[in-house]
Amino acid sequence: MKHLIAAALILGASTLALAQNPTADTAHKAHSEKSAKAKAKPSASRTEIKSTAKNMAAGVEAAEAALSPEELALADRVHTGRIPCELGAYVTVTADEKAPGYFNVVGKGFKYRMSPVASRTGALRLEDEKAGAVWIQIANKSMLMNQKLGQRLADECMSPEQAIVADSLRKNPAPSLLDTPATALAK
Repeated sequence: MKHLIAAALILGASTLALAQNPTADTAHKAHSEKSAKAKAKPSASRTEIKSTAKNMAAGVEAAEAALSPEELALADRVHTGRIPCELGAYVTVTADEKAPGYFNVVGKGFKYRMSPVASRTGALRLEDEKAGAVWIQIANKSMLMNQKLGQRLADECMSPEQAIVADSLRKNPAPSLLDTPATALAK
């Protein structure tokens, strides 16, 4: 029993001595402060990694932004300006000065950054792939659709050039495929 009491006293004394030792306590606090500073201030390698990531992202965006010569040629045909649409609505199409071939298409409740896309039909298409928006321009009108929402945002939009073509088609309509040719009637 004497041995058990002696062991308890020795253990208690050593614990008391450690608790009162200022160097052990100071060393623990200093270590805690260093960890807090390391967490608060990013290291040089972390900063370098962030910078490299930003530069890579900018490079990817620049590569995506580069348009082919065919797409740049399509961009030259896009009607720009404030274009009136049906029901008193309008769409403003402006060329992006910083990125040749890109356009900002803005109207009530929407704003898209679009680029030209070749189409098989000959219609001029501008698309904002991220938003799912498409501006389709044909000879006599244009329309804006949001494919993700499945709705037309603007229809019967006509620039001054398109209004001239639409007026001409009203005055001199193209012959219907169902009309009988004049040469067949002469027989």
